[in-house]
Amino acid sequence: MGRAFVYVILGGGVAAGYAALEFTKKGVANGELCIISEEPVAPYERPALSKGFLLPEAPARLPAFHTCVGANEERLTPKWYKEHGIELILGTRVKSADVRRKTLLTAAGETISYKFLIIATGARALKLEEFGVSGSDAENVCYLRDLADATRLVDVMQNSTGDNAVVIGGGYIGMEVAASLVINKINVSMVFPEPHCMGRLFTPKIASYYEDFYKSKGVNFVKGTVLSSFVFNPDGKVTGVNLKDGSNLPADLVVVGIGIRPNTSLFEGQLTLEKGGIKVNSRLQTSNTSVYAVGDVASFPVKIFGESRRLEHVDAARKSARHAVAAIMEPDTTPDFDYLPFFYSRVFSFSWQFYGDNVGETVYFGDFSGPSFGAYWVHKGHLIGSFLEGGSKEEYEAIAKVTRLKPAVDDLSELERQGLGFVVALSQKLPVAPVINVGGSMSTVVLEKPVYAWHATAGVVVAASIAAFAYWYGRRRRRW
Repeated sequence: MGRAFVYVILGGGVAAGYAALEFTKKGVANGELCIISEEPVAPYERPALSKGFLLPEAPARLPAFHTCVGANEERLTPKWYKEHGIELILGTRVKSADVRRKTLLTAAGETISYKFLIIATGARALKLEEFGVSGSDAENVCYLRDLADATRLVDVMQNSTGDNAVVIGGGYIGMEVAASLVINKINVSMVFPEPHCMGRLFTPKIASYYEDFYKSKGVNFVKGTVLSSFVFNPDGKVTGVNLKDGSNLPADLVVVGIGIRPNTSLFEGQLTLEKGGIKVNSRLQTSNTSVYAVGDVASFPVKIFGESRRLEHVDAARKSARHAVAAIMEPDTTPDFDYLPFFYSRVFSFSWQFYGDNVGETVYFGDFSGPSFGAYWVHKGHLIGSFLEGGSKEEYEAIAKVTRLKPAVDDLSELERQGLGFVVALSQKLPVAPVINVGGSMSTVVLEKPVYAWHATAGVVVAASIAAFAYWYGRRRRRW
């Protein structure tokens, strides 16, 4: 028993939805494409789970946030897939894969074959048991990775108004869930080992801005320690948490957000792995030419850094999925994937965006006591990262554009003085050629010459002039 498709997308998360839409734009025929997903619903915008889905009033619910509404495109409901001849194989776990034979075997015993496979298996939430702490199965201990997790968390939250919640982890999930818990009138303590929240991205100064606001909302930060065990009542419900530093906190609800691990197990020993994910080239192609990998599971070359990285963010999932489809359907005209790392978050009244990399010296700008501020990261004389809170659409576009250019910086004090005005002015004065992604005084802050758009134009003019001279010279030689 089995089915055969030309294209198979393994995984039903954000990347799957954007890949499906791109396939239709590239002219996939009815019956050629299928999506295999363990979840029982069509692909949806996962960021909604830690934001709108948890709100006490007018919460987001499906079908409102099916992909691809997150990028202001079509909402792909189950009806849409049917109308476009795309097979949704939902609630189905693939237990083995054979990339040499180009087959997948489901837990139900069905064999599904393909000509091209896109691995979009994403990642799973790390469990406490992997760190020697038991209790994840308690009724009031929650994780947040998929729709089932979010639904369960909402059920527990609705019975916890005025109670005490402990959030384990100070990253994306921890910060966004903590904000939702506060909005739901639940007392919140956050526990994490780092010296400040969002340790992989924020500097201490940026983190303190958000932590101070959270504290004003009643959030208690417990830093520099980790969970060591739970306290249970006779019914097996958690009533408190014991921390490694010897302290303890009351808990009626625990939310765990301690990171993720890419789902690569089906392909270990068959495909080349790198940095915890599946290694792909600049076309998102794995070590097997018929197999592509996108999203959280893919370790891909990031041109701006000159190295491969695995990026855990929805933007990378969306854009890598689109690009992989283009590389499959239009291999001769699709350029290399040239992705600018991008992260963002929206909680309470805040909205920040980050582009590039956060290494090197940090230059702050703006008013940290007000609604808008930011930072640049300068490494080896070049601006390689930008962060902005409270910016306008045009300002966010400016920091993205200039960060991609990696302008040379001669004077950090001048960069600080110019602040946001530096990228705004530079983005207006020096437009660059559009990037195909199928997915004040300037005396001390200058761009490296190769990135100027006019250099490319000048190069074309010079080349044309040389060609014209060669033609003229050749004609004269023949007359001689």
